Amino acid sequence: MRSMTTALALGFALYFAARAIWWTEQPAVPLLLVAAIVLYLAAVLTAVLASSADGVRMPMGAAVLALISSAVVPTLASLALEREMRGAPFATWYIGAVGLLAVVCIVRRHAVCGWVALGALIVSASAYMGIVDAFTLGLVGSITWVVVAQLLVIFWERAVRDTEKLADAQQAVSAWHATQVVRQRERRVRAQRALAIAGPVLTRTVASHGHLNEQEKLEARLAEGTMRDELRGGILLNDAVRQAISDARRHGAVVTVFDEGGLEGTDDARLDEIRDELASVVASARSNRVIIRAGRDDQVAVTVVGRAAGGAHDDDAVDLWHEIRRTRE
Repeated sequence: MRSMTTALALGFALYFAARAIWWTEQPAVPLLLVAAIVLYLAAVLTAVLASSADGVRMPMGAAVLALISSAVVPTLASLALEREMRGAPFATWYIGAVGLLAVVCIVRRHAVCGWVALGALIVSASAYMGIVDAFTLGLVGSITWVVVAQLLVIFWERAVRDTEKLADAQQAVSAWHATQVVRQRERRVRAQRALAIAGPVLTRTVASHGHLNEQEKLEARLAEGTMRDELRGGILLNDAVRQAISDARRHGAVVTVFDEGGLEGTDDARLDEIRDELASVVASARSNRVIIRAGRDDQVAVTVVGRAAGGAHDDDAVDLWHEIRRTRE
């Protein structure tokens, strides 16, 4: 797209320069006309071909040269001809040429320079040819070019912004979809694990018509707690944590696990360290009730609270308080 527009601009620039050279009557001062052509070609080639950091916006030096040319070229071209010759077909070349220069400025994101160049062209052409003749001999076309170029740039930038927003939305949807797939997979794994744990207990319960001995009742309570852990424990659990919780329950403790998303975004290495520390804390706990919570705190990833069986006040009943930091200290 850029190569095509560059070639088109250069083609029009050469056309206007050739039209200026192809005079049908001898200019009064040919050197002024030649100087106007050379200055115009230098300005338009610089404006079209000069590169910048972002690849689209024209360098400021090229924009300044374009502004100077838009003011000087009409003057040189007009002064090179007698007054009665300024309306000749070859003499009006600068109207389209400077209009093209203004269009290049706008397309290369120097809209102010483009409109100033157009204003300079209108003033110069009106001064040397008369405002009616100037509009009749091509000024309307140059103004139309500039207006259309400005509208196209506005619509193009809006389309680019909309495309970027759409791409961001698509990425967000893809990320959300991937997250949902992972969560569904995790739920299936937890459901399968829960069925594997509860299946034998349910089978025995049905077979014995609900008459269970003390050991079977203990296994049923353990299975119930394990199922709750799988549903509410999230990524807090690994084999070591599950074993520590199971051992604590076998010793009579009531263990509750809550994963409120506190470990989301934690890297795998640190997550393994947190789980290992949690397993060690639970294994060494001697509290009657243990509460494990992974909250959304910026500093603390997991909090383990142990409560004793008695105590006159709630504060007195807390005999274990352990915080696992989100990052390694």
